[in-house]
Amino acid sequence: MMMFSVGDRVRIKDSHPPGHRRTPYYVRGKTGVVERYCGDFKNPEELAYGFDGTPKRELYRVRITQTELWPDYEGSDSDTLDLEIYDHWLEKIGE
Repeated sequence: MMMFSVGDRVRIKDSHPPGHRRTPYYVRGKTGVVERYCGDFKNPEELAYGFDGTPKRELYRVRITQTELWPDYEGSDSDTLDLEIYDHWLEKIGE
């Protein structure tokens, strides 16, 4: 069963664990919307250290507005960035 559904509002965890992480610093703590579920994959953060990457993690494409990322953004309010984030980096926001 998937943890998130298309359209869910989510926050990317503002976490800073040491080592190789696939979640860019500039999106941590930001909010967005789940755009799609991409599938279950071996955890690349574990694979980077020679572990087997299991259990598999759910990967989601999250859409974040540019104005959420960059407070001084001067482009359109509808400009977005889509990026793929694993489930353990996401927190659901409200209902």
